[in-house]
Amino acid sequence: MITIKKYAAIDIGSNAMRLLVTNIVEQEGCAPQFNKSSLVRVPIRLGQDAFTVGEISLENIDRMVDAMKAFKLLMKVHKVEQYRACATSAMREAYNGKEVAEIIKKKADIKIDIIDGKKEAAIIAASDLKQFITSDKAYLYVDVGGGSTEFSLFFEGKIIAAKSFKNGTVRLLNEMVNDIVWQEMEKWIKANVEPFENITLIGSGGNINKLFKLSEKNQDKPLSYMYVQSQYQKLNSMTYEQRIADLGLNPDRADVIIPATRIYLNAMKWSGARNIYVPKIGLSDGIVKAMYYGKI
Repeated sequence: MITIKKYAAIDIGSNAMRLLVTNIVEQEGCAPQFNKSSLVRVPIRLGQDAFTVGEISLENIDRMVDAMKAFKLLMKVHKVEQYRACATSAMREAYNGKEVAEIIKKKADIKIDIIDGKKEAAIIAASDLKQFITSDKAYLYVDVGGGSTEFSLFFEGKIIAAKSFKNGTVRLLNEMVNDIVWQEMEKWIKANVEPFENITLIGSGGNINKLFKLSEKNQDKPLSYMYVQSQYQKLNSMTYEQRIADLGLNPDRADVIIPATRIYLNAMKWSGARNIYVPKIGLSDGIVKAMYYGKI
């Protein structure tokens, strides 16, 4: 007998907000299947407010309330049984972040958990990485967001080190990441990968997914360091308008994709990884699985 549960996750990031609706298929004697039913992305760049001014603007609060009302209706239509809404870097750092969460609870009836970088990394790592991780190798998992980048080092299928850095695409666009942060990232990566040979990177986030899509590779094939580097040079040589017109990038993706690629390239260089795998997973997938297994 098969039963289907419907769970939803709301990821309130620094560059965009997402609603993921997932069908969880349960069958006796089998592992549950997590099948995406719907994914809606809204380009509200909260990080532009939070990192430059320190607070979320009235205009973006109104846009967030409208988005959350829409998400609430979509969850109702999908007959979602359970949901979790998690906010990351921008809401963490905006001094009115908690106040905004209260406004949304009052006006849209959605409760928001503002999570720290460590919890964010743990939730993302709860995503299904089994098909990419073998027990005998070491992997560095890199999730690049608008406000922060999360690293998780896996060995023998378990996380042995994790760290969140205040280095993200929206911060980089606003020239808010100094050399010390880059140096700390380099130091952390090199120190943690040192005991291992042949590190493989696993990347998540909208930008690496877009790079992967442009490569037209099969999902189980990785991107090479040379490919990522050539794409970085190509993107840098194009104007913002060309990236939209020629590559079909969304306007809110066409600028952040360059700083994101820079972070992935550096992570590959510092870890000595020659390849990066790009599974279709992110914070929202992790939230659904963490909810299902009672971890959040």
